[in-house]
Amino acid sequence: MKKVKDYPVREIQSVKEMLQTSCKEHKDRIAYYTKEFGDKSFKEIKYEQLIEDVNALGTALIDLGLKDKNIAVIGENRYYWACSFLATVCGVGTVVPLDKMLPKQEIESCLERAKVSVLIYSDKTKETIEEISQNDYNKIEYYIGMDKKEDNGNNISFNKLLEEGRKLIENGDRRFIDAPIDIEKVAEILFTSGTTSKSKAVMLSQKNIIFNIYQHNKMIGIRKEDIFLSFLPIHHVYECVCGFLTPIYRGAAVAYCQGLRYIQEDMKEAHISVFLCVPLVFESMYKKIWNGIDKQGKTKLVKTMIKLTNTLQKVGIDLKRKIFKDIHNQFGGNVRLFIAGAASVNPETCAGFRNFGISTVQGYGLSECAPIVALNRDTYYKDDAIGLPLEGTELKIENVNEDGIGEICTKGNHVMLGYYENEEATNEAIKDGWFYTGDLGYMDKDGFVHMTGRKKNVLITKNGKNVYPEEIEEVLNNSEYINESMVYLKGEDDNKKLVADLILNKEYIEHKLSGKTPEEIKQIVWEEVKKINQTLVIYKHVTEINIREKEFEKTTTLKIKRYIELKK
Repeated sequence: MKKVKDYPVREIQSVKEMLQTSCKEHKDRIAYYTKEFGDKSFKEIKYEQLIEDVNALGTALIDLGLKDKNIAVIGENRYYWACSFLATVCGVGTVVPLDKMLPKQEIESCLERAKVSVLIYSDKTKETIEEISQNDYNKIEYYIGMDKKEDNGNNISFNKLLEEGRKLIENGDRRFIDAPIDIEKVAEILFTSGTTSKSKAVMLSQKNIIFNIYQHNKMIGIRKEDIFLSFLPIHHVYECVCGFLTPIYRGAAVAYCQGLRYIQEDMKEAHISVFLCVPLVFESMYKKIWNGIDKQGKTKLVKTMIKLTNTLQKVGIDLKRKIFKDIHNQFGGNVRLFIAGAASVNPETCAGFRNFGISTVQGYGLSECAPIVALNRDTYYKDDAIGLPLEGTELKIENVNEDGIGEICTKGNHVMLGYYENEEATNEAIKDGWFYTGDLGYMDKDGFVHMTGRKKNVLITKNGKNVYPEEIEEVLNNSEYINESMVYLKGEDDNKKLVADLILNKEYIEHKLSGKTPEEIKQIVWEEVKKINQTLVIYKHVTEINIREKEFEKTTTLKIKRYIELKK
């Protein structure tokens, strides 16, 4: 295995230590660019204010009698969400991040299952929370409104709580500031997305989280000058650990994105340099770039310049940012690093962005592993792999089949404590310290891990062959005609056939196939699929396609909810 130099990292024992040391060392640096309360432009918040607000909130929560209680946070990505998380884990109790998109009954279920005592919420969830507060079952002691101006019984104002906390600290209250941290205890209870079954409540300790931050920062060069765009839902462990806690660790800044439509606008305004996202967004961005190049009639020229700049880079001359300045300007001109997670990204997308001078890597993880299991380094990578195992962890492939593919299993300090009050599920997932991921793949001779799909998604063809739908979807999605796909089996026994539901790249279709009827377009796309089939072994051939207008139903990290789609 090739030996690669690690990036320097500082040792930390807890999230609290990380926060305190970063805020002390970087007190005059900007920690957040935020648009609270309808601001039209980004407001800057420095590290000095971050530690003051976290200390004030934590002190006020303890004063309410909430020490060692479970505190839920629900709302959009924003500064007050970050303060709520940090205050809870740095001396108050256990944080329970909730998905703001969940329906009322599921939020109620999560609150009840996690034995939540306090719910901190934003105005975007206000109506749902008000309904929940009227239920008889309710064991919530306090509701804390991030946007609430006045207290109303046990429904209190976040800002007033901050004021109370500041007064207590001024009067010498150090109950929160000096609170010891047990890194082995449950720090966070988070619910899995439940794409294939009912969500489970994952218990993570600060030891899990800090180990993951420490190890993945050895592999990716994050700088204090970096500005992250926070777009993915912050309740999800990928965004929470890698897009929220990691910037604090490095003394970098985070800008909160206002939504999917505002990605490029916010990138430009905040001068974003690092963007964590999911493959669907990166692949869509990449196709859009090439659509624009094609419309200008510059495809041949750009491909020639890519070859030239790649050749020059090999001899130490890097002109990519200069040559492809127009592409960089689409993202604000400062982007240097894209990190893809939550699913496998098309290798051509990673290589393609790198051709334009934007370093792009992917990693692999799960909520149960806080979250990263494997990661490509920014200096040593394979675009068709999900990465190298984190240092200090073990990884094995279990129950290998005739194709050399088996279940990915991992062991180490990143593995969760277990599922909350679900011993049966915990024992099924963790055996002798090994966490069984439910994902299938293999490890190559260089130690890189390659993922082929989810164990539960495997399709068994009529001749008994295993087909991994994600593998075929990746190839289909690489077509300029196709944005998204979902492959599944249709029929019974000897009549089984592979079918692909497709969502087309409308912008490309309108440009290339203007004037064609829907039937003609479907035939052209079918001819494209037949060409793709020729690159696959015969039992992986798609034999039928359906063109969809309606988007696939997805999780908040933009994974297709297969189990719902297949019921339709």
